[in-house]
Amino acid sequence: MMTQKSTKQTKTPFLFAFILFYFSLFGNCGFGAKGNAETKQIPLVPKSGQKMAVFAEGCFWCSEHIFESIPGVLDVVSGYAGGHTENPTYDSVNTETTGHAESVLVVYDPTKINYEELCRVFFLSHDPTTVDRQGPDVGSSYRSILFYQTEEEFQIAKRIKLEIESKKIWDAPIVTEIKPIAKFYQAEGYHQDFIKHNPNQSYVQAVSLPRYFEFQKRYEKYKRN
Repeated sequence: MMTQKSTKQTKTPFLFAFILFYFSLFGNCGFGAKGNAETKQIPLVPKSGQKMAVFAEGCFWCSEHIFESIPGVLDVVSGYAGGHTENPTYDSVNTETTGHAESVLVVYDPTKINYEELCRVFFLSHDPTTVDRQGPDVGSSYRSILFYQTEEEFQIAKRIKLEIESKKIWDAPIVTEIKPIAKFYQAEGYHQDFIKHNPNQSYVQAVSLPRYFEFQKRYEKYKRN
């Protein structure tokens, strides 16, 4: 999603040149994907025995694949959240003017995993120290947001953020937003289960899968300590 706005956020000529070179080779999250172009709002009302959580941590292709690997997670939907416009689409979010971030809706079994552990997965599966950026993807639609639905979840989110900071896992301060979730919009059909359906796509090979494997190592190390 290299927009004119996002390229202006690049701080050095060298980094700008590197990003242009990277995208010339691999594209970016969403680049070249085609298919069902419909989006829809999903009510944040889980079925009996289930709960929902929403997270924004960069490219939703990457996030979806990571959360789907977690025991107790029943389903993950790629979409848009945190913005001020109705019915966002990939193209409109790509303009960096809607306020929305690429996000995932995680449906989980609370008897097998809780919101607290999902927050840990969130902080360990992306770099929460970069503003409006995740890896090669630049823009506010890639910012880090931990969404909550209740006061209890808000307190948990703050506590886990402090826990992660105390472990010194990341070298820089965490810049993650913690905000209430108002609406979640399911992204276009071609974004759903993208890695599963497109394992050899260039961005998936160069960014998504390496990020997934890095998360696995970091998460296992965290659980051992």
